[in-house]
Amino acid sequence: MTATRPGPALREDTAPREDTALREEAEYIFSLPHTPGAVPAVRRRVRAVLADWRLSADAAEDVLLLASELLTNAVVHALPPATLRLSRVSADRRRAVRVEVTDMGPAAPAGLSALAQDPDEHGRGIGIVTALSARCGVREHLGGTGRWAEVAVG
Repeated sequence: MTATRPGPALREDTAPREDTALREEAEYIFSLPHTPGAVPAVRRRVRAVLADWRLSADAAEDVLLLASELLTNAVVHALPPATLRLSRVSADRRRAVRVEVTDMGPAAPAGLSALAQDPDEHGRGIGIVTALSARCGVREHLGGTGRWAEVAVG
């Protein structure tokens, strides 16, 4: 999911503050096949989970769009394997749905010039993620990267 052109940076809220206990209420993990048809298939599965969680229509659509953007970025730009983790979290009397996609790629672009990309076709995904999420960020892990975003749900 490595972005290949500069754009709005994800906010770096990579961990809860020490005085804030982030509590996970439910979690689903989906493996992402590295194929073009993977995003719609995983999106259908996410939609079913969100229906079970009885989210408002607006919140569910925001979560689906965030999942689609992060998943598409992983398929197009990252190194497999990729995994989507969908969870309900709460902290400080705030509830959210967290979408996180991890992959084996670096956090920063590696060697591909941003100028080589067609700005009409690429580069808006991270801006969409930043605009729709209450919090978002990047977390590096052994051998790869996780990009996450949260949608407030109450």
